[in-house]
Amino acid sequence: MEIIPAIDIIDGKCVRLTQGDYDQKKIYNEHPLEVAKEFEDAGLQRLHLVDLDGAKAGAVKNWKVLETIASKTSLTIDFGGGIKKEEDVKVVFDSGAALATVGSIAVKDEKTFVQWLQKFGAEKFLLGADVKDEKIAVGGWLETTDVWIYDFIEKYINHGVQQIFCTDVSKDGKLEGPSIDLYKNIIAKFPSLHFIASGGVSGSDDVHALREIGCTGVIIGKAIYEGRIAINDLKRLAV
Repeated sequence: MEIIPAIDIIDGKCVRLTQGDYDQKKIYNEHPLEVAKEFEDAGLQRLHLVDLDGAKAGAVKNWKVLETIASKTSLTIDFGGGIKKEEDVKVVFDSGAALATVGSIAVKDEKTFVQWLQKFGAEKFLLGADVKDEKIAVGGWLETTDVWIYDFIEKYINHGVQQIFCTDVSKDGKLEGPSIDLYKNIIAKFPSLHFIASGGVSGSDDVHALREIGCTGVIIGKAIYEGRIAINDLKRLAV
């Protein structure tokens, strides 16, 4: 199972929010490159980089951070936050991301997202699904839609999407454990999907549990920054 550490960026700094609330912000490091290098030195190969300024503004903002990390490490980076237009997608790829991470546009503007999949290649996108009670949530989780998570996944698998991560918004940033039952159901319905768990991981036991149910990867953020999982233990957890 792939261990994917997360770096969330506000004003060029490494931060974490609780349940997506910008008022519940904690700065962990002024220099995201230092954090990324620690992950690389620990033997990890992938990074989940989130532009929280971009997510709020609706346009990519922290592409310079992406460019710096991509040019100074060998990490495979997926980058998201504020990707709303084709120009944003181009900036993300030109700045060194291997994958563009998208979420709300796939819910709100299917036509545009499908055009991107066709133009850039479906394998170049990581699709994020924020979920509340098995329904898709958007707009910083303030808005729950009527879109059932399983219908959403099936639709985009049919469009060629290969990697999806799913965050239970009731869990994120709270260190209360991941949504094992939800993930089990998704994996059972889509056994060939490259499925990545996200949100709620509080320690190594959660990572073992996610591996046991068949997750292909797991995104870990707060548990690392709060010292629940040591950076040097991350590589071992992937085995």
